[in-house]
Amino acid sequence: MRVLITGAAGFLGSHLCDRFVEDGHQVIGMDNLLTGRLSNIEHLFPKENFTFHHHDVTKYVHIPGELDRILHFASPASPIDYLKMPIQTMKVGSIGTLHLLGLAKAKNARILVASTSEVYGDPSVHPQPEEYWGNVNPIGPRGVYDEAKRFLEALTMAYHTAHGVDTRIVRIFNTYGPRMRLNDGRALPTFFRQAIQGEKITVFGDGSQTRSFCYVSDQVEGISRLLESDYHLPVNIGNPEEISILDFANEILAFTGSKEEVCFKELPEDDPMQRRPNITKAREILKWEPQVSRKEGFGKTLDYFRAEIERREKAEK
Repeated sequence: MRVLITGAAGFLGSHLCDRFVEDGHQVIGMDNLLTGRLSNIEHLFPKENFTFHHHDVTKYVHIPGELDRILHFASPASPIDYLKMPIQTMKVGSIGTLHLLGLAKAKNARILVASTSEVYGDPSVHPQPEEYWGNVNPIGPRGVYDEAKRFLEALTMAYHTAHGVDTRIVRIFNTYGPRMRLNDGRALPTFFRQAIQGEKITVFGDGSQTRSFCYVSDQVEGISRLLESDYHLPVNIGNPEEISILDFANEILAFTGSKEEVCFKELPEDDPMQRRPNITKAREILKWEPQVSRKEGFGKTLDYFRAEIERREKAEK
């Protein structure tokens, strides 16, 4: 197949590029490099079945020739990014999605769009099933991301019902692994960086808020299965193993052998108190569930972060 992947130089997008290149498809990666890094995909440049387009999907998107699949993963995805770039975040979720749905319609291509567990906001239903409509503050600081993704879902369904476009919607829960940016502001890379560098671990609030962490290879497998399924409504892909942020911080301290302690800071506005996917649909429709334990995933991620910190230190000398 000929496959377009937007957000190709990002954390998750780059792993998807790897997967589709390895599977023998012709892959076109597209990224404006606002938060993505070429280092995530430079190993693919010599491959005959990979090409890269440095392009912003909020501008008109043109791909010559036939196209079989589109995976729309372009967007800032961490609070530190979308709080700095609120308008770009809303534009890529709205105008960018509009351009790619239009491209899918013109090429008669199947399109999978990346939504997020953040559409559930600070949930009053736990764990979160796909039928839950969410509890989102549209004018709060996180609203630029939450509402961009909610609009992305609504626009995707509109193209499906009005134009018959072959669509898929994945709601991604917290995913981690190699190629995450150390400074992206999310809990996992921050905790690892602090532990490796001998700093105190910064926990917001009292640490009782929960998250559920899915290793990237499991996430990519779930997305791939959803893409090739016959199901067009949203599907949660995430790991239902829930842990409090405080327990998570202590787990990382123990795993890295750090002797530092946890310090507490004020909880950011609208930070969700609970996050855990109900993955019944993924299990039943896709025959998918996570395979990688936190211990195994931590090991691979720690190796990457240590190498990344070492590389940076050498570059600064």
